[in-house]
Amino acid sequence: MSAKAISEQTGKEFLYKYICTSAAVQNRFRYANATAETDWVRLAQDHPWLLTERLVVKPDQLIKRRGKLGLVGINLDLQGVQEWLKTRMMKETTVGKAKGVLKNFLIEPFVPHPQEEEFYVCIYATREGDQVLFHHEGGVEVGDVDAKAERLMVAVNEKLSEDQVTERLLTHVPEDKKQVLASFIVGLFNLYEDLYFTYLEINPIVVTKDGVYVLDMAAKIDATADYICKTKWGDVEFPPPFGREAYPEEAYIADLDAKSGASLKLTLLNPQGRIWTMVAGGGASVVYSDTICDLGGVDELANYGEYSGAPSEQQTYDYAKTILSLMTREKHPQGKVLIIGGSIANFTNVAATFKGIVRAIKDYQGPLKEHEVTIFVRRGGPNYQEGLRVMGEVGKTTGIPIHVFGTETHMTAIVGMALGHKPIPNQPPMDAHTANFLLNASNSAATPATTRTASFSEARTSNDVTPAKKCKAGLPADSLHSILWPLKNVVIGDWKARATTLFRKQTKAIVWGMQTRAVQGMLDFDYVCSRDEPSVAAMVYPFTGDHKQKFYWGHKEILTPVYKSMDDAMKKHPEVDVLISFASLRSAFDSTTEAMQHPQIHTIAIIAEGIPEAQTRKIIKMADEKGVTIIGPATVGGIKPGCFKIGNTGGMLDNILASKLYRPGSVAYVSRSGGMSNELNNIISRTTDGVYEGVAIGGDRYPGSTFMDHVLRYQDTPGVKMIIMLGEIGGTEEYKICQGISEGRITKPVVCWCIGTCATMFTSEVQFGHAGACANQASETAVAKNQALRDAGAYVPKSFDELGDVVKTVYDELVANGTIIPAQEVPPPTVPMDYSWARELGLIRKPASFMTSICDERGQELIYAGMPITEVFKEEMGLGGVLGLLWFQRRLPRYACQFIEMCLMVTADHGPAVSGAHNTIVCARAGKDLISSLTSGLLTIGDRFGGALDAAAKQFSKAFDSGMVPMEFVNKMKKDGKLIMGIGHRVKSINNPDMRVQILKDYVKQNFPSSVMLDYALDVEKITTSKKPNLILNVDGFIGVAFVDLLRTCGGFTRDEADEFVEIGALNGIFVLGRSMGFIGHYLDQKRLKQGLYRHPWDDISYVLPEHMSM
Repeated sequence: MSAKAISEQTGKEFLYKYICTSAAVQNRFRYANATAETDWVRLAQDHPWLLTERLVVKPDQLIKRRGKLGLVGINLDLQGVQEWLKTRMMKETTVGKAKGVLKNFLIEPFVPHPQEEEFYVCIYATREGDQVLFHHEGGVEVGDVDAKAERLMVAVNEKLSEDQVTERLLTHVPEDKKQVLASFIVGLFNLYEDLYFTYLEINPIVVTKDGVYVLDMAAKIDATADYICKTKWGDVEFPPPFGREAYPEEAYIADLDAKSGASLKLTLLNPQGRIWTMVAGGGASVVYSDTICDLGGVDELANYGEYSGAPSEQQTYDYAKTILSLMTREKHPQGKVLIIGGSIANFTNVAATFKGIVRAIKDYQGPLKEHEVTIFVRRGGPNYQEGLRVMGEVGKTTGIPIHVFGTETHMTAIVGMALGHKPIPNQPPMDAHTANFLLNASNSAATPATTRTASFSEARTSNDVTPAKKCKAGLPADSLHSILWPLKNVVIGDWKARATTLFRKQTKAIVWGMQTRAVQGMLDFDYVCSRDEPSVAAMVYPFTGDHKQKFYWGHKEILTPVYKSMDDAMKKHPEVDVLISFASLRSAFDSTTEAMQHPQIHTIAIIAEGIPEAQTRKIIKMADEKGVTIIGPATVGGIKPGCFKIGNTGGMLDNILASKLYRPGSVAYVSRSGGMSNELNNIISRTTDGVYEGVAIGGDRYPGSTFMDHVLRYQDTPGVKMIIMLGEIGGTEEYKICQGISEGRITKPVVCWCIGTCATMFTSEVQFGHAGACANQASETAVAKNQALRDAGAYVPKSFDELGDVVKTVYDELVANGTIIPAQEVPPPTVPMDYSWARELGLIRKPASFMTSICDERGQELIYAGMPITEVFKEEMGLGGVLGLLWFQRRLPRYACQFIEMCLMVTADHGPAVSGAHNTIVCARAGKDLISSLTSGLLTIGDRFGGALDAAAKQFSKAFDSGMVPMEFVNKMKKDGKLIMGIGHRVKSINNPDMRVQILKDYVKQNFPSSVMLDYALDVEKITTSKKPNLILNVDGFIGVAFVDLLRTCGGFTRDEADEFVEIGALNGIFVLGRSMGFIGHYLDQKRLKQGLYRHPWDDISYVLPEHMSM
């Protein structure tokens, strides 16, 4: 959500810190907070004024009208405050319908003053600007300020002046206070704008000869502006509405939401309730809550929440396990139900999210059975068949009753089943996979003739002009009389519609953002609609250079240009008039305003959610001035069947074909919710001849275009014969539809439903999934708007459950009277399925190019040989343990891990003179980079330098395993003319031992369960050193034979496995890995010393030339 209430203390802290005014603001930062845990002695030490001044105390828990409720203690000393709190602290109190515990109080200095020094001021945001309300009589008895306050509208992008305030607001204020109040109100307004407030009320504000006192304050800020205001806001704590506790699980989900590009919301309403929901989609989550409340489940509804925006399997798992944990803490005598619902997804992979839910169900299967939980599932969208299948399977394997339904079942039908109002039908047959829709029944590879692109009834032009008459929906003689309410007169006004047509079959768009999946979906839609050319002319992506991006056009591959600059894209594609912006919430404002500098752009769709409202209002104002239609923000877009679709609208191709979105019908709709717009596509395709056009205007408080903008377009479009509007709680835009119907501007049948009817049944305020879905006054409730629409003459069902029935009834009536003449279906062209999606659906198989068994990075967490990386650190496995997992696929004993680390340490370096270090140094001094220099050194490793580990291990183990005694082995190697690998050193000898070998030998003898191979090698050393003292067992040989002992005796390997690791060269890896550290050290050392190009000195080279060439 965007507008969130803050505590009075937080609001005053912002005001005292950042207000800029010539008025003397008194009592700055003089407040103290008291809770049940307060140490009063310490509090008085921190705030000495508590002991010397008279005080006011009041709860700071978002409670309105505290004075009238007797919740303000006035003119008390500190002892009096404590006595006053004794009867109220931690006591349950009823405020309106909400019951809550008083636990947080604010203490401030008491300001003695007469009534005439109290004033009222309030600033709040509207679509057009910010309203400033002022009344010269403030305080507890201020009354209906909306009716009697002076008002001043400050339009978007305009500033407030002291002269305006004095002339428009302070007409009844004494002269001696006007200057102070004008300066304070202007400062307050600037603070309101700078800190992204959406509501700021002070009642009363007291003005005395000493200055201004802010007594009581209520405020909301735009939480989406956190990235802009973080330095000033700090870490803001948003308290829950009074009557609802703040639960740690809510904070956990809020934290998950903040770290994710998806949307995850959870509000606990009644943790003891028996009805729990886990719903996908901001709009759908409201519809499910409405239906539960409509069917009498409001007292048992435990939670409100939603997940959307394509969360990953892990994120869905975390969300689901939180809900399952909550619902299995207390038993209910009737058992419990979990409703896993959702509309038809546009782009979320349903199977992926359901796999996360299935994991959580498996983890909680015991508690779920113990608490007698029954689960009802309904979902549609990409790969939903696989998602429903795995959900059904987990029900069978765990024994938990899980009833699974797809798009053939009305979205909210499972609520009636869950609550016992409807019978649970036998499982309907489901399509095996999404691909069932993709192939033409004719099986012809050729593209069919152009499909129908005109409306079913476009030939009938008698209704083209909109006469000023009452809507037929208001007449009582038709078959809908039992559903409808009588028509009443509403306000009459002048209406001006924008451009009637936003999209045509020739519409071309630029897509901002590297959204290749969305673009491919648009091109597939274009192809199945038999468009001549793709609708995407180009893409803009500022983070790469200009290039071409490959896409499919049917069977053929095409290249689409990608530009770094929007200016370049616009100049090279003058035919483009639509911009689809996938810019992030941080860059959407700049990219949108940049696009509007180009007159060729007539329509912009802004997909991003979470754009600050102040920025959205600036976009709207600029768009109005330039005649640009904005769809969004926070939208999936819109679709015009047979012509054009925005981004992911309508879902994948299976849903496009199932909902017949490849050709136009006669019904146009406008919705706030993207997911619910896809559900409308489904409902309309099942009850009518299909969709003519559909737009999701977005869930924010101020959508770029409104319901009325689009309904008027539909009214003036001949091909549209009936209109559907899906409104919701919050805002007042739906009343304009009432007005349009009432005065005869809208004459086509309009079917309306506003979601969010459950809000009036809750005892505390609930912010639903969409930022704009919150009623700030009675007229903004869904119940009030539905009633007004009925009264105006719209077709309004009794609930969302009946929406499809009403749509069908209206449609049948239009067919019966000849307004709509259904046309014959024409099959769409065949579109091949992408390989990646076919593989996801399990339709094809292909041999993998690579196989790996040591690491998996695809999930939420990196996995080494089956062990999550968090476990690696938790177990403190160290580098040796990681090497064991990645090289040997084993969790090695701790002594083995320690030995590996010791080997890496002793082989890390052996000075600059050895060949590998020498090569690295020469390369570094030649100006080469780190990788090149390191590689140069590594290439010298072999049998003569550092590569003797494997060879030594093979020679010694072969001799030992064949039963040779050490002397026989030495003699045989001499006879064969072969060196014994791992024996001999240029510098070290029996008299000058290598301490590296000594350290390792001591460790092996103390920690290894057996060292027979090492003992054998040491016996060989005794023989070789008796002939020559430097023929010792060197560090390479020692590590080689000791590793054979480790592999054979640690208990983690069979003998064959141990021998295989030696054979494939695993042991040389120890030297390579260890010595790489030294080589890198030499490289860095040369760079640090700034050594120049190396040239070998002549006097160190013996030039041996043929004699006839000598001088």
